[in-house]
Amino acid sequence: MVCIIKYNAGNIASVKNAVERLGHECIITDDKAEIRRAGKVIFPGVGEASSAMGYLKERELDTVIKSLDQPVLGICLGLQLLCRYSEEGNTNCLGIFDTTVKKFPLSDIVPHIGWNNLEHTKSSLFEGFGNDDAVYFVHSYYAEICTQTIAECDYILPFSASIQNNNFFATQFHPEKSANVGERILKNFLDL
Repeated sequence: MVCIIKYNAGNIASVKNAVERLGHECIITDDKAEIRRAGKVIFPGVGEASSAMGYLKERELDTVIKSLDQPVLGICLGLQLLCRYSEEGNTNCLGIFDTTVKKFPLSDIVPHIGWNNLEHTKSSLFEGFGNDDAVYFVHSYYAEICTQTIAECDYILPFSASIQNNNFFATQFHPEKSANVGERILKNFLDL
């Protein structure tokens, strides 16, 4: 069973549809016991960091997420909340990834919306991924490159497009909106 964490952040339905297209049973929940029982957990989201962290803390999901030992995939805001700190709303996050989330400079070309290639990919998440493959981004904040970075992208400046720490994986891009390439990345996660 794949569990998608519900925490008042957008884009959850498209992630559920993508997982089900790959043949996996999937639920959307904020129930702590169901999240702990799941074989895989996806932590997606489109939204604002401080209000999302507030929701997680109110329901003690922050503690649950940090305790998970099954494979976990953060997507977009999910990646950012797995980091140590976000400039968005001056937010202390979950601290799974040892990096900071910052706002892109040059506000006239932000948010970063569109298809981009990844560089320096390393991880089973990117098995079958080619240099010409592109993924879809929509974000105004980025995670700085760190020792846990497993893929980079360059938009205004180089940033972490994907990060991994043990069983925690995350993508700043949206695999569920990245056509066949994104489907392959989701499949690689679901096959872990």
